[in-house]
Amino acid sequence: MENGREEPSPIRISNYFWLLCALASQPAAGPFFVDAAGESGVTGIPVMGAREQKRYLFETTGGGAAIFDYDGDGRNDILLVNGTTLGATDHPLPLLYRNLGDGRFADVAAKIWPKGGGWGQGVCVADYDNDGRPDVFIAQYGANQLFRNTAAGFINVSAKAGLPANSQRWGAGCAFVDYDRDGRLDIFVSNYAEIDPRNPPKPGSTVDCLWKGTPVACGPKGLPKATNVLYHQKADGTFEDVSLKAGIRKPGARWGLGVVAADFNNDGWPDIYVACDQTPSLLYENQRDGTFAERGLEAGVALNANGQTQAGMGVAVTDFDGNGFLDIAKTNFSGELPSLYMNSDGRFFEDAAESAGLGANLLLGWGLAFVDVDDDGRKDLLIVNGHVYPEVEKAGMGDRYRQRTLLYRNEGNRRFRDISSAAGPAFEPVRASRGLAVGDVDGDGRPDAVIWNLDEPPTLLINKRRGGNSVNIALRATSGNRSAIGARVVLTSGGAKQMDELQSGGSYFSHHSLTLHYGLGTARQADVVSVRWLGGKLQEWKALPANSLCVLTEGDARTACRAY
Repeated sequence: MENGREEPSPIRISNYFWLLCALASQPAAGPFFVDAAGESGVTGIPVMGAREQKRYLFETTGGGAAIFDYDGDGRNDILLVNGTTLGATDHPLPLLYRNLGDGRFADVAAKIWPKGGGWGQGVCVADYDNDGRPDVFIAQYGANQLFRNTAAGFINVSAKAGLPANSQRWGAGCAFVDYDRDGRLDIFVSNYAEIDPRNPPKPGSTVDCLWKGTPVACGPKGLPKATNVLYHQKADGTFEDVSLKAGIRKPGARWGLGVVAADFNNDGWPDIYVACDQTPSLLYENQRDGTFAERGLEAGVALNANGQTQAGMGVAVTDFDGNGFLDIAKTNFSGELPSLYMNSDGRFFEDAAESAGLGANLLLGWGLAFVDVDDDGRKDLLIVNGHVYPEVEKAGMGDRYRQRTLLYRNEGNRRFRDISSAAGPAFEPVRASRGLAVGDVDGDGRPDAVIWNLDEPPTLLINKRRGGNSVNIALRATSGNRSAIGARVVLTSGGAKQMDELQSGGSYFSHHSLTLHYGLGTARQADVVSVRWLGGKLQEWKALPANSLCVLTEGDARTACRAY
């Protein structure tokens, strides 16, 4: 500081330099992101095994991120899942950053989160007990944990809720879903493997623990597959394992990772999709009687376009092509195309990744999200990447451990174009990224993102450039789950329709904000917003103003909109 004046930080100087260059060289509506993690205080490094060497796969798979307003102050907060280290008796808390409202965040976990922890992996958020506060479920390597949000903080209610206290199953992704539409949220967990935590397989111990001749963490081959689990919430707030009778176990064991619940066949009942590693991915179709039928192979979403299995990681769902059916994007291993399953009619999908232009970068993808970054009314695709084996660079295998973040712009003709190099300074660094969560964290109405990075601080992507107009929709259900998970929203503006659904799960081990974002282009309002609540009730609102956050409540014809 000189003469009482604070010197600008190197981060700010870099951001300003990039901003000036971008303004001079890019169209006004183009996306532009900066990484504000350092200056905002989101700087903690999650623990995920030893930093120096990754001997076991659960040290390299990383964790997830969540964007949600835990304290009800109208500002989105950030949670980063924490793991631990082998043999540790004092497990670190998750990193829970409270949004202070001035561009800064403060980690408040030590004040409001119970001690205990574990080897965290995936996170999902919802108001499972309908008390008006969002609760948190963390899938773990070992016993999963459910945390209830109280006025004074979070409490661990796993035992009280009837969840298993011990498990050798490796909990991976998770999703809240009211699969039987009884008004109570249930929990689905994808499981990766079954491992004795006291005796995990060591690198190089078998032929399945080698990669291109180099000893690496065993997995997925060399690890026993696991079956997924569905917990049904009973009227007393406890959960029972209904995996067997609901048909979840029938397809057999898989190496399951990313998971999302969504209505793929437009029948009003939530289905479940699981991205699987080196095994066919799963599409559980809801039979509307408390059971599911797995039809991934039949539907065309289990394998790639050539009929081959892939190393599925994360999953994203939206109606990207505007045909009224939800499509699926999936990240895969290094050298493999991402998957882009276009939903033709609710029953059958086509893997259109290559024709859509997603073959431009064959990186190892993890978290991904459909998000309209330039508000032109079309959902773009954000993907974070990083190799699973740190050994790849030392062994000279032609891959990089830390990899670029990618942004594909939706061109509107079922094609995407890689615009990562024009997306701003936050897309320049390479990282070993894993989880990705999307939501507005600075209150300007534009979608931002947080990236969970392995063994380094997170990335906080702040969208600094306005494209077209937009409207954000927050739903409040009154007859079912208050989070309104499973509700479908169709927005009409200027004759064009956009459809999306309030989903739990998605990305890789992460939770997006439950506020839906719709780009409007040059339109000054959303002409009609139609909501199909999970119970089947249809409701409509008209003339919602652009550049506003609108809260829509089930059974209430009024709109509560405020400009952003």
